[in-house]
Amino acid sequence: MTEPQYPQLRIVPTRFLNPETTEQLLEKICKVGGIRRFVLNGPNLPAKVPYGPARGTVNDNSYRRTINVCGEDYNLHVQVGAILLELEDASAIPGIRAACDEVFADKFPYGVTEGIFMRSNMTTTDYAKYGIVDDVRILGMSDPKSKQRPIILQGTK
Repeated sequence: MTEPQYPQLRIVPTRFLNPETTEQLLEKICKVGGIRRFVLNGPNLPAKVPYGPARGTVNDNSYRRTINVCGEDYNLHVQVGAILLELEDASAIPGIRAACDEVFADKFPYGVTEGIFMRSNMTTTDYAKYGIVDDVRILGMSDPKSKQRPIILQGTK
């Protein structure tokens, strides 16, 4: 695998984030700028109960709701446990750390790690799911079991 040409960060709070905190953090991060793409990781919050005696009934969960990120609405269907970011360059890292400090200051500890967390080239899963892709921003971001494509939020570009 080739080295990615963009720096990547992983923000991991010590607990799952509620939608309000997620929305607040992502808005502050978007204001910093320099974000190429991001992924919200966490356990799925299905719309209907997938198994058990209540299978097929509506899963009424207050964490499954619509949040507004970068001026666009996004249906949050995971309970956010980690945020992966790919940046245009390393100059945005101090601003992202400051945004995290501001949001998490009085609530709970968190960690910001630099490394390689997202694939930057075509995977077999990407090819099997989408075929040849024109938009390189979705490479390495596919979930083989998901029935929807990654959501692309338009930034400042």
